[in-house]
Amino acid sequence: MLDFTSALYLDMRHPSAALAPWAAFTLGKPAALAEPPGAASLARGLAELLGCEAALLLPSTLHLYWDLFGMLAQESVALLIDGGAYPVARWGAQQAVARGAPMQVFRHGDAAGLARLARRWRAEGRRPVVLADGYSPGREHPPPLSAYADIAARGGGWLVLDDTQPLGLLGRHGGGSVPLHGLGRALGVAAGAAVGAMSGSAGTQLSLPAGRAVLVGASLAKAFGAPLAVLAGSAAMLARFEARSLTRVHASPPSAAAMAAARHALCVNAACGDALRLALRQRVGQFRAGMAAAGIASRGGMFPVQVVPLADGVDAPALQAALRAEGVLALPQVHRGAAGLTFLLRAGHSAQDVARAVDALEHHMKELA
Repeated sequence: MLDFTSALYLDMRHPSAALAPWAAFTLGKPAALAEPPGAASLARGLAELLGCEAALLLPSTLHLYWDLFGMLAQESVALLIDGGAYPVARWGAQQAVARGAPMQVFRHGDAAGLARLARRWRAEGRRPVVLADGYSPGREHPPPLSAYADIAARGGGWLVLDDTQPLGLLGRHGGGSVPLHGLGRALGVAAGAAVGAMSGSAGTQLSLPAGRAVLVGASLAKAFGAPLAVLAGSAAMLARFEARSLTRVHASPPSAAAMAAARHALCVNAACGDALRLALRQRVGQFRAGMAAAGIASRGGMFPVQVVPLADGVDAPALQAALRAEGVLALPQVHRGAAGLTFLLRAGHSAQDVARAVDALEHHMKELA
C-alpha cells in the first residue's frame, strides 16, 4: 500500500533502537520545578537551527499557544489573525480574547489590510499581535511574513508565527521561516515610536533588536517526526514566558522519549537533512509534472502537500476508494469550500511510487468524471 496520508515529510521515524536510552520516561514533576535531562541543550540546538536567540520545549503547540497568548494578553493588545492560520494556534488565541483582547481576521496574505488594522488599533492604544502560519498547505506561496513582522514591529507588537509546516523543510538546513524570510534581522521601527503613539506623544524612533518582534511556535511532529513543540524568539521574551507559563507549572514537560526523538532528528538533519529535502523536492516536482501532463490541476506549489481539486459531481470518497483498491492511499477533504483529494509526499517515496499514484489518479478521475 502506497501511503500519501502521512505528514512525516522527511520520513524521520526514530525507531527505539536508534535512540539514546533514558533513565526515566518522566520525572513526575513539572518543568517549572525541574527541566528534564538534556532539555536545555536540545532547546539551544533548536534555537540555533531556527535562527533565534533562545528556545523552550513544550509538550504540544496547544500548551504553547495557550500560555503564549495568555501572557501577551497581559499587555494592551489586539489580535490580528491571518485567514490561513491553523486552528490550534487560534484555540490558544481564545485565551487572549477571554481576557478582553479584541480579535480580527484579515484575508490571507493581505499585508495592506493588516497594516490598516494595525494602525487603527495602535491609535486606540493597543499593540498588534499578528498570528500567521509560515506556510498554509494547499497554497501556492507563503504569506508575506517580512511585511507582517515589520507591521507588528512598527506597532510595538509581535508576529506570532506558527512554523509547524516549514520547520525541517524550508530555510537554511530546514530552519523554517525565520532564516527563509530573513526575520532575524532588524525589523523596522522600535517600540519607542509605538509607545509614543499609544501615549499620544510623538515618541522617539529606535531600532528594534534583531528578531525582537517575532515569536516562533512549532511542532516537531511533522518533518522531524518528534511529538513535542518549541517556542523560540528573543532571550528576553523567552525569559518572560518561562516565568509566566502556567502549563510549565501545572502540566508535565515533554517525555524523555519525545526528547530523544527530537535529538535524533537534529542529528539526522545535520548529517543528511539537505539530501532528504532535495529528494522530497524531486518527488514533488515529479508529481506536479505528472499532474500537468495528465491535464489535472494540483495546488500547493513545491510544498509536499498537494491538493487536487475535484470537479462538481466527482465523488471524492468513491475516488479515494478506487485508489485504495489499487493500493494508493490519499485524503479526501473539503479545501476552501470545494471537494478535493490531498496527497502528502515524503522523501521516502520513490519515483516509481509517485508515477504509480499519478497513473492511478488519472485513470480513475476519467472513470468517475
